[in-house]
Amino acid sequence: MSGEVTIGRAAAFAGITIKTVRHYHKLGLVEEPARDHSGYRRYGSAELLRLVQVKTLATAGVPLADIGPLLDCDAAPFAAALAEAERHLTERIEELEARREALHRLTSGDRTLLPDRAVAMLEGMPTLGFSPADVRTARESFVLAKALVPEGFEDYLADIEHALHDPRFVELTRRSAEVIGWAPQDPRVEELAADMAEHYLAHPDHLKIVTGLRARTETAARYRLIAHHGEEQDSAAARLALLLEAKLRAGGIDIPPPA
Repeated sequence: MSGEVTIGRAAAFAGITIKTVRHYHKLGLVEEPARDHSGYRRYGSAELLRLVQVKTLATAGVPLADIGPLLDCDAAPFAAALAEAERHLTERIEELEARREALHRLTSGDRTLLPDRAVAMLEGMPTLGFSPADVRTARESFVLAKALVPEGFEDYLADIEHALHDPRFVELTRRSAEVIGWAPQDPRVEELAADMAEHYLAHPDHLKIVTGLRARTETAARYRLIAHHGEEQDSAAARLALLLEAKLRAGGIDIPPPA
């Protein structure tokens, strides 16, 4: 019959593939035309219109399972269904934009895991005399704190920002990083623990950096994962941490005991 075309031409006119046309047939979205005397299926204007309608709705994000009933319903339900499809598309767009932003932030490993406030603090640490290794350890501790104690992370950052303006706090923090090269029984470990405990007990606002790590649940486990990150067992750093915590407990501070 004139005015009718093969499945290949119909697919091309609708902007889809032959495979897609057959898939629409299988789902019952488009009625499959009968074969002509030559054995070919011929698509007329009605089938082409239906193909275009299905393809347009599918491209707009309407699930294929909803397209059949949608094309057969009245105007009001049709408009409501399109509005719902638009809402889903908007959510998807926001999700994709968030993913794109995450990819852009991959130019800096810090920025994929930490807020700008934490990144700025890390970038400023070298000007205070901290080594690249110190910055790396601080960054990893920030990542752990953000993951394990998210509800207190912003306060934790604020407390550190404030403390970094105190030269004595900076000095003690730098000294605590130096213990990595010390023997566990080095007498300087005990001395440093005493100095740090004295400072913390005299500065409750700085002490919050330690006590603020505690979470509402699984307190001891979370605290120790963050506070002792990067330490090797039986090392000078581990001994310093244990001595400091013991001195703070002796001063009346609630610190989770060793496991």
